[in-house]
Amino acid sequence: LALTTSLGYAQSTYQLSSHVLDVTTGLPAQQIPIKLERLEEQSGKWVMVDEKKTDENGRISNFLPKNTNTKGIYRLTFIVADYFSSKKIESFYPFIEVVFQIKDDKHYHVPITLSPFGYSTYRGN
Repeated sequence: LALTTSLGYAQSTYQLSSHVLDVTTGLPAQQIPIKLERLEEQSGKWVMVDEKKTDENGRISNFLPKNTNTKGIYRLTFIVADYFSSKKIESFYPFIEVVFQIKDDKHYHVPITLSPFGYSTYRGN
């Protein structure tokens, strides 16, 4: 119940969240750095917005405070090399980039399911 309450609060105050699940273990991937960047339309360059690490549940719930101008194209970079090397597992991906567009004021949840040789992403809620 506390998890639901804290996630509900985060969704009401932040517009973007993420989650990393290691599908080889079925467990959350902890302490993975995730970098958030926004594409500057005029220059075509990526600008750093924030960088955080996943918590003990593999989540980051507090990217992009609501009530700010957040429409645009974003990139989440999941830096996974150290995660796998700490487990002494060889991985094909040193990092994973997911590019997406925020078009409105709704909450966006952009998770990945992860394994050493594959990943998947989708828009959750």
